[in-house]
Amino acid sequence: MTEVLYDVADHIATITLNAPERLNTISSAMLEQLSERLLKADRDREVRCIVLTGAGRAFCAGLDLTAQMSAPKGSLGGMGTLDASPGEFDIRNAPPIVLHNIDTPTICALNGGAAGYGLDIALGCDVRIAATSAKLAPGFAKRGIVPESGGTWLLPRMVGYAKAAEIAFTARTLLADESLELGLVNRVVADADLQASAREMAAEIASNAPLAVRAIKRMMRAAETETFEQNVHHVFLQLLPLFRTDDFQEGVTAFMEKRTPNFTGR
Repeated sequence: MTEVLYDVADHIATITLNAPERLNTISSAMLEQLSERLLKADRDREVRCIVLTGAGRAFCAGLDLTAQMSAPKGSLGGMGTLDASPGEFDIRNAPPIVLHNIDTPTICALNGGAAGYGLDIALGCDVRIAATSAKLAPGFAKRGIVPESGGTWLLPRMVGYAKAAEIAFTARTLLADESLELGLVNRVVADADLQASAREMAAEIASNAPLAVRAIKRMMRAAETETFEQNVHHVFLQLLPLFRTDDFQEGVTAFMEKRTPNFTGR
């Protein structure tokens, strides 16, 4: 069975974790397929926004513990081994790294629980829209592990160190409304409205100049490790080639003519 579904329509790629019978827990096959789908969408000039969601009643309940418990000691359930040498342990194509590095904007449509690895994947998206039934479960400390997929980097940047420490150390599950108050999700909608709401925002993003949106995302990510002066200089260098694009001319012309622009990504 394909564990990660992929569909493109109206400049929006929808990537769906597709193992609802096990609450979309992460298997080695799902890891590989998720990275492949994310990279495929990022390379497609027709895709201007990615919506990541889950099939069934959960977004992703973390690692597949059934596979983990049945795997040999020291194994990560088919995702590598704990005793691998540094030369063998390669995370360059792991979903959290791919998700962080792609230029295409990403929206996570949280259709249910996001726990462990699934929570880190959700936090790695640019925007999160949560169904009312969604829950964020940072239960790493209760399982004797750490947020291995970006959580220790992402969470403090989202909510500040003190609040991140409280969330991580207590390992307490957060409901959708509390997640909204903390700024971990952008909005909360009724379960029945989730996919439509995610696509509505994706369509709004996709209606803008795609080269500019991708450049804005790159510069915002770069700003996380740059000084103010470095980022301003970096942004200026990104701006120069944009001045030469058809989309820049279309954006200015549409503004002067008081009409909706028609961007082509060129």
